[in-house]
Amino acid sequence: MKHGIVQCQTGVTLVAGGPVLARDLAAARALAPNVVAADGGADRALALGVRPIAVIGDMDSISVAARASLADVLHEVAEQESTDFDKALRHIAAPFVLALGCLGGRVDHELAVLSVLVQRAGVPVLLVGREDVIFASPAVLDIAMRAGDRFSLFPFAPVTGRSEGLVWPIDGLQFAPGGRVGTSNKALGPVRLEMDGHGMLVNVPRARLGVALAALVG
Repeated sequence: MKHGIVQCQTGVTLVAGGPVLARDLAAARALAPNVVAADGGADRALALGVRPIAVIGDMDSISVAARASLADVLHEVAEQESTDFDKALRHIAAPFVLALGCLGGRVDHELAVLSVLVQRAGVPVLLVGREDVIFASPAVLDIAMRAGDRFSLFPFAPVTGRSEGLVWPIDGLQFAPGGRVGTSNKALGPVRLEMDGHGMLVNVPRARLGVALAALVG
C-alpha cells in the first residue's frame, strides 16, 4: 500500500464526485479536518467553499477551472486499472477516512466504491451519505447503537458470524452476495458483531456517524 501523497496525524475527509451536502462536509471536517479530493470531487469541494490539500486521481473528471485553481495540489495517478476512490485511499496515510460524494449518485460508481471498501477492510473508512453511514466490519465490532436503530448488513463475500444486540441474530447464518443478506435488521441497544472473515458491510443511520467512528478507531 502506498502512502506517498497525504500523510496526516488526524482524520481525512475524502470528497468524491457524487452528491455532497454542505452539512455533511461541515460535520466530516469537524471530525477529519484535512480535506482531500478524488478527481472530480475537487469541483464538489470548491463549490462548497473548501480548498482540498490534495487532489488525487487520473484527472479525467476534474473541470478545467478546478484544475487551474488547484494546480499546486494535483497528483495525477495515470493508471486506469482502479477507481479514483481506490487511487486516493492508496495514497492517504491517516488514522481514518470519512468519504463523501460516494453515495446517492451513479449506482455503478457506488458499487465500485463498496467493492473497494471491502478490499481495504483493515483501513477505517466510513462512507457518509444523506441517510447512511457504511463501513466494512472488522473481525469484532462493538458499537453503541440505540434501540430501534436500523442496522443493515450486506455481504460482498461469503461470510458467517455471530451477534449480540440485534432483533434478528446472525448466528448460524450463511451470508453471500447472491444469497442471504441482512437488510433492515434493528438494534436492541449496543451491538456486538464477531465476523469469521472479511466481506461484511455495515449500514447504519447517518445520525450514528459518531458512534460508528468511535467503534472503528476507539
